[in-house]
Amino acid sequence: MSVQLNHTIVHASDKKHSAHFLADLLGLEVQPQFGPFLPVVMGNDVALDYADAGDEPVVSQHYAFLVSEEEFDAVFGRIKAAGITYYADPYRERVGEINHNDGGRGVYWLDPDGHVLEIITRHYGADGRQP
Repeated sequence: MSVQLNHTIVHASDKKHSAHFLADLLGLEVQPQFGPFLPVVMGNDVALDYADAGDEPVVSQHYAFLVSEEEFDAVFGRIKAAGITYYADPYRERVGEINHNDGGRGVYWLDPDGHVLEIITRHYGADGRQP
């Protein structure tokens, strides 16, 4: 078996709110709570396990999601419909734009705790691989 990412913990000020924020935008479902975690499972079975940060500050992380062109249109439509500010770059300098890196499309936005979320339609370094 090759090494694969199975899950990662995403700290949030309100795990339920943050898990639903991501799941709703990506067109996924929040899974039943497992211990202290509220999982959002991707199509490749990798789970983002949301956990309340408690008294600890939430440290911003970056999460990128590879999507098809059709999924990009759907997710991007939900981002715009929700009035979420989006960017073409991770430094959030190109407001209201998407990028076309590696011949695909990409966009960044922030979750309620400042985690930087991204959807892309091509792997970086683009050797033609697509979802």
